[in-house]
Amino acid sequence: MPILVNGREDGRLDPGDRGLQYGDGLFETMSVRDGHARFVGWHLERLVEGARRLALPLPDPARLQDEIARAWPVGRGVVKVVWTRGVGDRGYRPPADPEPTCIVAGHEWPAWQPAVWSEGVCLRYCRTRLARNPLLAGIKHLNRLEQVLARAEWDDEQIAEGLMLDNLGHVISGTRSNLFAVIAGQLVTPPVDQCGVAGIMRRAVCAWARDHASPVVERVVRPDELDDASELMVTNALIGAWPVRELAGRRIPVGPLAARFNAWVEAFA
Repeated sequence: MPILVNGREDGRLDPGDRGLQYGDGLFETMSVRDGHARFVGWHLERLVEGARRLALPLPDPARLQDEIARAWPVGRGVVKVVWTRGVGDRGYRPPADPEPTCIVAGHEWPAWQPAVWSEGVCLRYCRTRLARNPLLAGIKHLNRLEQVLARAEWDDEQIAEGLMLDNLGHVISGTRSNLFAVIAGQLVTPPVDQCGVAGIMRRAVCAWARDHASPVVERVVRPDELDDASELMVTNALIGAWPVRELAGRRIPVGPLAARFNAWVEAFA
């Protein structure tokens, strides 16, 4: 597994790094083929926006693209980029002149069964709720304890993902995915301006839908509305879109939506 720390294969992470100590940083996970990350411009745009919002030094997109290619130069794989504020003194106060840490790590492509794209996946609801905080909403900051606790709620290999609600009881997303539902003929996705992540594949679905389907309606979604959904799918940067065949024990028809979107996104593989 190739790992670059500040551009060096022999680099080491300082135990005092604020990303490790406080989760003071950001990350991106990308699908990479032969050194090129799918939707790399959108990934780096979100990383830069997150850095601005957290008042971190801004990353250099050109340098990151070079390091992504070095981390996974041949074949299909996954590259994770971590960008932290770097090392600081003990305590929460950020250093006045931070020197950021950049970690770029390559990973093997996951061994998913093809049936997850054709036959769909099973979902459940999670008890762990997402806290609403517009300052952190949308970006991929390193604080993922809510998702960690939610994912620890089940150990059933038949369950591919868990849906998370916010503290008002609204559906937001999966632990690692965004959700789309066809409700009363409309393609709907929950907003992520108060909590949750504005996923890259979520952005891709919205772009695709504008040209190839009905535009996505972004609105509050209640759990009971999903009982009447005619089609569901979950998305992230690696899986593209998985259709949902079952939610909390209720069978859902696997329609054409995910397959049509995946056929379009393959052009960007």
